[in-house]
Amino acid sequence: MARRERCSGCGINMLVSPEARVVRCSECHTLTNLVPMNARPGRTRYNGPPRMHENPYENGPSPQHPQYPQPRPSLSPVPIYGRKRALLCGVNYHGKSYKLKGSINDVKSMKYLLVETLGFPNDSILMLTENEREPSKIPTKQNIRKALKWLVYGCQPGDSLVFHFSGHGTRQKDYNHDEVDGFDEALCPLDHETEGNIIDDEINDTIVKPLTRGTTLHAIIDACYSGTVLDLPFVCRMNKEGRYMWEDQRNPLFYKRTSGGLAFCFSACDDHQTSADTTAFTGTNVRTGAMTYSFVQAIQNERRLTYGHLLNAMRYTIGDVSKAHGASQEPQLTSSDKFDIYSKPVVL
Repeated sequence: MARRERCSGCGINMLVSPEARVVRCSECHTLTNLVPMNARPGRTRYNGPPRMHENPYENGPSPQHPQYPQPRPSLSPVPIYGRKRALLCGVNYHGKSYKLKGSINDVKSMKYLLVETLGFPNDSILMLTENEREPSKIPTKQNIRKALKWLVYGCQPGDSLVFHFSGHGTRQKDYNHDEVDGFDEALCPLDHETEGNIIDDEINDTIVKPLTRGTTLHAIIDACYSGTVLDLPFVCRMNKEGRYMWEDQRNPLFYKRTSGGLAFCFSACDDHQTSADTTAFTGTNVRTGAMTYSFVQAIQNERRLTYGHLLNAMRYTIGDVSKAHGASQEPQLTSSDKFDIYSKPVVL
């Protein structure tokens, strides 16, 4: 006989079979571990959730990427309901031939924007840069991975999450064939030469898929080749006149949805373009990423910008700088859902 169980994500009641161990919510897609009826108090001993090699979807095929409860990350989340939380990573690659000079400046500018303009609590912002004293806050691959898990851990309705990365980006061959262009986009941590890059598949698995209903993530990625670095399914293609259309990059063989939440990504450029690290905006020797500068300035100048107006403002600001550098850099917007970009306001 079927029984009712409550979804651990959105809380709705679900009808499940008596022996079911795991069920996926049809509304928010959250996985809920269950105790079978014959394993409840006074009955046979419950042996725990299914092992990784077992298929919990006994009544149908499993999705491409089944989600299991994640262990609590070492960086404790901010215990505030409806909280704002941000992860800011700036990598200058000190001492390398490919070093940058503006990435840490970008992180400082973004933190100022979040705290002073957008009301983020100062202690809810985690910064990873080479200038940090704590070893756990140096932007190595391991530390960035841990911080990404911290960002989305325990996310609840009303949460506003921000991920900002300023540094090098790259492309590499797509080996699992989920990319339209045949390449995975990736971010380069400080130790990428020895530890490797963080590719878009992993970023999507870590901070996009766990987003529960009512949770919103905004990513601001100031790096080369970063157009689809979150692997979000919809790409906003905009022409010079500001007209746009959504390009659907969903692949039915790969599970790229959120768990009911919303994800948006502003990237410095398209997947085949590079981004500028420049002094053009400051009028001094202080370098900034063109994309981060244009994003911060647009938000500060007009608080109630829509996504379309923000994207246009960034492209207008960056246009002259790109021409001066002989480069082609057009900021991009990708999203977990399609919407009217000129009517929806940006709310961080």
